[in-house]
Amino acid sequence: MLSLGKTYNLTTELAIFKKQHRMKLHPDASNAYSIQSYSAAGVVVNGKLQTGPLMLCAVQGPHAWTATSFENLTQASFDALLSFKPELIIFGSGQRLRFPSAKLLQGLIQQGIGLESMDSGAACRTFNVLAGEGRHVVLAMLPLMDT
Repeated sequence: MLSLGKTYNLTTELAIFKKQHRMKLHPDASNAYSIQSYSAAGVVVNGKLQTGPLMLCAVQGPHAWTATSFENLTQASFDALLSFKPELIIFGSGQRLRFPSAKLLQGLIQQGIGLESMDSGAACRTFNVLAGEGRHVVLAMLPLMDT
């Protein structure tokens, strides 16, 4: 008989997961930068708390991002990510999923670089998976709580 480990009763235990606003993540064995946890206070990358808007390159590590909020995004905000020469950019749009205007992404489109939008929690998890696979990925993330 195959055991799948611990199972959850979604009808009774779903409320437990909804109440959590903080998640602890476990890095894999790769040499890439990884996110250990994230919350409204910030993101812990390789043991160091990063606060505010963040650019995180799997190879080069974390950098402050000039985008202060979703409403203040500009083409220059996204063009700043080009210096990392990523194969893919993961855009964490904050507490909820929002999509940037296509006109803001023209520099990325011209370079043939894809962008995936998701809420910032999902973006952290996705970054870890792709970076752990050795992909040259960059996370551009707005804080869970807008600054």
